[in-house]
Amino acid sequence: MSIWLFIIIILLLAFLGAPLFTIISAIGLYAFTTADIDTSAMIIDLYKIADTPTLLAVPLFTFAGYLLAESKAPKRLVDLAQALFGWMPAGLAIVALVTCALFTAFTGASGVTIVALGGLLYPILLKENYPEQFSLGLVTASGSIGLLFPPSLPIILYGFVAGVSIDQLFVAGLIPGVLLIAFLSAYSLRVSIKAKVPKIPFHWKKVATTLRAAAWELPLPFVVIGGIYGGAFTATEAAAITAFYAFVVEVFIYKDLHLFRDVPRVMKKSMVLVGAILMILGSALGLMNYLIDQQVPQRLFEVVQQHVSSRVMFLLILNGFLIIIGMVMEIFSAIVAVPLILPIAAKFNIDPVHLGIIFLTNLELGYLMPPMGLNLFLSSLRFEKSIFHLSKAVIGFILMEIVALLVITYVPELSLWLPRYLGTQ
Repeated sequence: MSIWLFIIIILLLAFLGAPLFTIISAIGLYAFTTADIDTSAMIIDLYKIADTPTLLAVPLFTFAGYLLAESKAPKRLVDLAQALFGWMPAGLAIVALVTCALFTAFTGASGVTIVALGGLLYPILLKENYPEQFSLGLVTASGSIGLLFPPSLPIILYGFVAGVSIDQLFVAGLIPGVLLIAFLSAYSLRVSIKAKVPKIPFHWKKVATTLRAAAWELPLPFVVIGGIYGGAFTATEAAAITAFYAFVVEVFIYKDLHLFRDVPRVMKKSMVLVGAILMILGSALGLMNYLIDQQVPQRLFEVVQQHVSSRVMFLLILNGFLIIIGMVMEIFSAIVAVPLILPIAAKFNIDPVHLGIIFLTNLELGYLMPPMGLNLFLSSLRFEKSIFHLSKAVIGFILMEIVALLVITYVPELSLWLPRYLGTQ
């Protein structure tokens, strides 16, 4: 009776909008109490988080991403990309995909990308005669496609929870991330040709002007990605370099942000997100201890094994489960699912690095899924369009992402070849 009462209370609190970390913590504390285990076991994991050097990358990358988003960097980078690639068929659409992917990789949040870049790109796409529905779908889908690229925060969190090298995950996500953009670019090309979108003339003068304007920001992704892939520094060191470089460039070189007026505001805004991530992570790890102690993953595997013997079928079911998780939870909260699926996936001989790429790709897709995908709600608020209208706009992008997801899922070498080649695995 008490268990059912507890479940009803938890569901009611969740429905009323209680913060997720309080729900997870309450479940963990109740579980430990009913199992006669000291509830201090929950708090121990909070200390583990504070004592983990790898997690320093989270606040540093978040701060750097918010600095770039709050400055005029989005406009400078879009102008440069448009000058370089606008002459190509579907050039502007591909520019939008790549630029948004880059920004999502640095901010780790689709909301920042949709607000900061979506509002900039949407009117430009319409001006260049792209169909209105396609343009809405593009900026909505582009909000989360950069999560596979370094220095993506969800990659760092997955690596921390799963106990997998973050450097390996950064390398592993590169080819699948490029593949995903390629599929969406192919769809954009088809729409562009069908709609007879005119090409933007190429001018060396415009390239030179936009290149000079973005000269200080352009090296940043190459320094970070090249440094990590080349072994010059770790993910944590890359985070420190990125944060310091973005701070100096935006505050002292471009002077887009005022040192005393804007920087404290950006710090506060970015650290609110970091605080939420750490609270969710701490409570999730505490609950994970209980689940492992009670052998819940092993029992789940036994249930799965009774009904599913094929690795192919398991991966298909896993994809469906993760898409649903991505629909109802934002990506940082979804990390709580990792401890459950990791041991089951290991029984089916799925590499944890490959699993991480599958996990993030599914959540990207879940963000778009009607009627509850987070990107739909963010775009609805930003562009003042109904969820139904946006759901129709993203259908083509959803279908292409599903095809890319299946390729990424069933061809593990796409995720594992590069780490092996570079010697990180």
